[in-house]
Amino acid sequence: MERVALRRIAAWVALAAGSTASVLITPFILNWMAPSGLNWGKLSNISQTYGGLSILVSTAALIGVVASISYQARQVRIEHQEGQRAWHRELILWSLNDPELLTCWEPPRIPVSRERYKKILFVNLIMAAWITDLRLRRTSEGAALANLRDHFRGEVARAHWAEGREKWRAFSEAQEGDALGLRFVDLADQAYREAITAGPPVTEDDYFRDSSQ
Repeated sequence: MERVALRRIAAWVALAAGSTASVLITPFILNWMAPSGLNWGKLSNISQTYGGLSILVSTAALIGVVASISYQARQVRIEHQEGQRAWHRELILWSLNDPELLTCWEPPRIPVSRERYKKILFVNLIMAAWITDLRLRRTSEGAALANLRDHFRGEVARAHWAEGREKWRAFSEAQEGDALGLRFVDLADQAYREAITAGPPVTEDDYFRDSSQ
């Protein structure tokens, strides 16, 4: 994808350079080819019109260069965020597979069992995927809010947000230009408050029903 973007930028640059060069050399070509007795006043008017059109083409080419560079910058930002998410996911999964590593993370504000902490960490992965989708505009604010409202019906989901909401907000506020990340935290807080007002959560024991019953 990066090579394609670079080729696109090179094409726009070549077009801009070619258009500018044509404007510069046209008067010399006309002077060389013009027959004797040519009405230079009329030719000057034509040349001015031609030059104006060429400048418009050059401007359009320059705009294309800027657009291509902006596109490339966005792709780099997306790849950077995806890379961050990937290594964070790997660290959490590594800790879940080796519970002895759980104490390498920050301790919970309220002590919980090791099993509950593992579940809270896994919920963190789910939330991290959702906030990334909103940051990269792969989902809308409305869709994110709908997911969060359903999410906070669960007991572990509420425990995770009660534990980590302040940290999520502090991190998003510390990220310069992360307006969508901060918006996600606002949406999560809204959905969490609505869930608390609606009543008790669905407990882990109430998630499933034994098929033998």
